[in-house]
Amino acid sequence: MRPLLLFACLLLFLPVLAQEPGNTEGEEQKRLVYFTDKNGTPFSLSEPLEYLSPQALQRRKRQSIPLISRDLPVNPAYVASLKATGVTVWYTSRWFNAAVVQCSEEELQQVEELPFVKSTQTLNRISQTGTLQQRAVQSIKPVSVAAAAYFPTPEAEDYGLAHHQADMLGADELHQDGYNGAGMTIAVFDAGFPEVDKLPAFAHLFENNHLKGSFDFVQKQANALVADAHGTAVLSTMAAYAPGSMIGTAYGANYLLLRTEDASSEHNIEEVNWLLAAEYADSAGADVINSSLGYTLFDAPSQSYTYQDMDGNTSLVTRAADLAAATGMLVVVSAGNEGNKKWRFVSAPADADSVLAVGAVDSLGMKAIFSSFGPTADGRVKPDVVALGQGAYFILPNGNLAQGNGTSFAGPIMAGFAASLWQANPFKTNLELIEMLRSSGSNAENPDNNIGYGIPGYSRTLTAVPGLANDETLYITNPVSRDPIILYLGQEWLKQQVEVQVLDATGKQVYRQSIAQAQAEQPLQLEPQTMRSGLYLCRIRSGSKVATLRFVKL
Repeated sequence: MRPLLLFACLLLFLPVLAQEPGNTEGEEQKRLVYFTDKNGTPFSLSEPLEYLSPQALQRRKRQSIPLISRDLPVNPAYVASLKATGVTVWYTSRWFNAAVVQCSEEELQQVEELPFVKSTQTLNRISQTGTLQQRAVQSIKPVSVAAAAYFPTPEAEDYGLAHHQADMLGADELHQDGYNGAGMTIAVFDAGFPEVDKLPAFAHLFENNHLKGSFDFVQKQANALVADAHGTAVLSTMAAYAPGSMIGTAYGANYLLLRTEDASSEHNIEEVNWLLAAEYADSAGADVINSSLGYTLFDAPSQSYTYQDMDGNTSLVTRAADLAAATGMLVVVSAGNEGNKKWRFVSAPADADSVLAVGAVDSLGMKAIFSSFGPTADGRVKPDVVALGQGAYFILPNGNLAQGNGTSFAGPIMAGFAASLWQANPFKTNLELIEMLRSSGSNAENPDNNIGYGIPGYSRTLTAVPGLANDETLYITNPVSRDPIILYLGQEWLKQQVEVQVLDATGKQVYRQSIAQAQAEQPLQLEPQTMRSGLYLCRIRSGSKVATLRFVKL
């Protein structure tokens, strides 16, 4: 049996306090307590290494993301005052400036009377049972640790039955070009990761020190290699390295395994667990978050969401996902499996403005009937992209290869592909990478609410990125203020009619113009009617040529 890692170096960055959880019986419930401010905190923006890792700061620096007060930990004096009331403090949240406590109704009244408490929310739990639905296919062939350590370039047969889910995106081509996620860190949020430390397909994570951290936010313990099998299956679609049986889409990446989901119930506490895991991932320096979790309806007495709440701004977990993206992490979430059920639409946090929501297709690239669809309540196209989710292959805790359905598998297959693609394009921001994936989609010409921008393809990204297009005369003024936006097009772009789109950071079209050849003999002036301050993407198409340019409106 391979021993579990302790991950002591990352415990510094956990939003966890020393007091242990108390009795959960009787009237005691978990509550989210929001603070009024961070006044008097001993932490400062000038000394970020006290609460963020060097990797987290480097990610921000690469994407020109400044530190703000939201990054500061909560005021320890406020936490001490909470404890003085007798409540149990479980966690604190930097981004929400809040604490998770466990207390009775009487103790809650005392908490709400404290001068620095802004508001509270009850987070309920009820025990049930849940299982992973799947069909066993075959046993995984053992792989030697020595072979895994060197990562020889895999051949088509090395992917085994899982080859198609990699080939559909061109992940195998990425691997052939030397990009397998190496140097990237993926944080996986799920319901548990049992037997990961024992399976040959994951041996390289331990032997090469690619498992960088683990935490169970449900039980408040460092070991997340427990509980529900769903996380193990999800992880395998990205991280597995078992040549001849299965190879994941980012087998060379580093991983953080974080349990946020209690598979036995569905309550708001799991949204808070998601938030806390995202803060952990940020602090530990993750580049990508993969979450095969979605929230719509909850067990009583928790209050469920409605479709109108899927507007990108309402649900707790959606707001958490957008805050995670604001730190420069690429947040990849499954769209949901409600397409053929009463709910039908994407779930939270797939409705978030700044995430990559992934739907499911079958082996022929057709939308899976169960895959949730859009639009969001405020009219945005969702999902963003799709990957194989009907008849996807994954590994079970018993070591067998299995086949099953769900956007739960489409999401991580895409997340691994995105991490490997980001390795190949290290100077892209997370939002630019989302746009890169969208613009390389099979349905990018006419995105819809069934499959979004379609199936991204590695070969198509090679012509969708200005730096790779090798056309020095393609240029747009940046930044822009009140003056018109000036677009310069070289002769290679003028052989056919040119279509120009301007998209905001969420992918919403704010401007479109068709340009005939005769109109393009001189620099073009683009004048969108209304543009707020922020990041915009200008997509240019001429025949099969596609490029996306970035500019900022001041």
